[in-house]
Amino acid sequence: MAKNKQKGKKQKNVFQVANKHLKPKNKAKPVTTTLKHISAVKNEKVENLNQIFTEVQRDVKSISKSVAPQPKKQTQVVREPPKESVNVDNAAQLFSQL
Repeated sequence: MAKNKQKGKKQKNVFQVANKHLKPKNKAKPVTTTLKHISAVKNEKVENLNQIFTEVQRDVKSISKSVAPQPKKQTQVVREPPKESVNVDNAAQLFSQL
């Protein structure tokens, strides 16, 4: 049945030459390297700021310890109740005259 079968070497694929020169897919590498660089720079900045804030915190603690806290005098204002009872009707009349 298979009379048309060729004996010997088969023909080479026509598209084989075009497929040989493909570049490997390495497009993600530059992006990841730049992201790593950016994150490294940010981490350095964060560490620097943390050191600065810890120094400021130490300074504040030392200043607060050196200055003795003075006892605060709390003045209490005591209101005395009015001697006369409040007359709402008279107050309303006085406001209406204004």
